[in-house]
Amino acid sequence: MKKNVLNFIGFVALFCISYNVSAQTAGTLTFKVGEVLPKASTYSGTKRVFAVWIEQNTTGTTWTYVKTLCAYGKNTPSNHIPTWKTASASNTTGVTSTSTLTWVANALQTLTWDGKNVAGTLAPDGNYRVSVEECWDHGGTGVIRVPFTKGTAAVNLTPTADTNFKSMTLVWTPTLATENFSVNPEAIVYPNPTKGVVTIDFKSDVKNIKVVDLLGKEVYNEEIKEATSSTSKRIDLSGYNDGIYFINISNENGKSTYKVLLEK
Repeated sequence: MKKNVLNFIGFVALFCISYNVSAQTAGTLTFKVGEVLPKASTYSGTKRVFAVWIEQNTTGTTWTYVKTLCAYGKNTPSNHIPTWKTASASNTTGVTSTSTLTWVANALQTLTWDGKNVAGTLAPDGNYRVSVEECWDHGGTGVIRVPFTKGTAAVNLTPTADTNFKSMTLVWTPTLATENFSVNPEAIVYPNPTKGVVTIDFKSDVKNIKVVDLLGKEVYNEEIKEATSSTSKRIDLSGYNDGIYFINISNENGKSTYKVLLEK
């Protein structure tokens, strides 16, 4: 019996750890960036080849490509922005344009990310970075990285300008699930452990009682027609094997679960 209890506790702990590792918070990233000075360009005056993409810090110093937010360039921009080419393997999924970008003095480029990878799957929470690369001639290339944390906490950054990029802002806005403030049914369940008979004292209205074993098999189910906060119910589990049982009580607001150990 004790072995089963320990196995159950281990399963719950493993489930919690797995959940935390694979957390995937939905949200929106907004990134803005401007050019320090309109540089002379071999691409028709003020035109540029330009890319912005998302990378995830997977292990140590290893960054894994997630998605391109934009990649502007003549035909295929890969030849002019080699850092993006290496990171993305020239993956143009998510590219917003393939025409050469015309820079306007003091204008900002605004990019958004929905938190998903190239496959359209919500990316796991963790450490990420926005990477920017610009090329204004065949030898003039600038790259900047802006790290941030994707998770349940909002992020609002103003990265420091460098010789190529200025006026940068990064905002990560998580989309958190609306909390349900409905009052679930409440009860006191005793004795616990029990030798067979369990008493349930209702502290609120209850519409149904269901008892399941550790494997999820239903051993008891009763609809309660008139249960108030002063109602008590006795359930006899003595005909079942020793082990852990879950007593689920429910009403129109939701369900509450109570764990009981049967030791005859």
